[in-house]
Amino acid sequence: MDKLYFLTAGIPSCAKDYSNAFEKLDELNLDGLEVEFVHGVRYSEKTKEYILNRKDKIITHHGPYYINLNAKEDDKISASIKRVLDTARAGKDLGAYSITYHAAFYLGDDKKTLMKRMIERHQIIIDTLKEEDNNIWIRPETTGKKSQWGELDEIIELSKHFSQILPCIDFAHIHARENGKFNTYDEFCHILEHLGEELGDIALNNFHGHVAGIKYTDKGEKNHLIFEESDFNYKDLLRAMKKFNIKGTLTCESPNIETDTKILKDYYLSL
Repeated sequence: MDKLYFLTAGIPSCAKDYSNAFEKLDELNLDGLEVEFVHGVRYSEKTKEYILNRKDKIITHHGPYYINLNAKEDDKISASIKRVLDTARAGKDLGAYSITYHAAFYLGDDKKTLMKRMIERHQIIIDTLKEEDNNIWIRPETTGKKSQWGELDEIIELSKHFSQILPCIDFAHIHARENGKFNTYDEFCHILEHLGEELGDIALNNFHGHVAGIKYTDKGEKNHLIFEESDFNYKDLLRAMKKFNIKGTLTCESPNIETDTKILKDYYLSL
């Protein structure tokens, strides 16, 4: 990537559908969008045509919410692996930069045991993608609830085992999971410095991140908010990203979609 691109989570609310989504992004001076496969990996040939006709826009994918690579039932594990693979296959088909997903829940398992399982199950995913000649970036996301696998260091550790895997860093999730910590310039710098130290410049130059306003409890994330209604310190985050010259994508998941995405990009460009 040559710079930091700002994406909406899904098509802008001011757009009818994909037929004019990119036109609306142009009007807002935004760089692309994350295709949200919330309930399953499905899209029409017409949608594919709209996306492929705008190769100047950056596309990422979010996998279905029903993924749990630590499910107790074998059929649910297989289905979860397939959902990740289907998201990656759609990514190749639609020319996406990378895909992300919430990988697993602890379900009472200790972290060491679960890490071993995450490596084994991601090995299946990566081996299958290599057989299919699909080299799209695979990005397990830092998660917002303490019941979910997905602390930053867990995803960094997983990434060390696979050249095709890097983290998707959701800064709002980290903030919520840590009960309000990681919300200052120094703390954001710490995250980015740690990422670079552990995974190298490739992680800073091929970044995939999420951000939003967020409401949380002592158990972690409750729901997304617009920045104006949240304590999330997006200005210091952007200052830190500017300092580290982050290149890649930053997707805004605030409920007002394009409004907060534009706030992010306009502030970043003012720095």
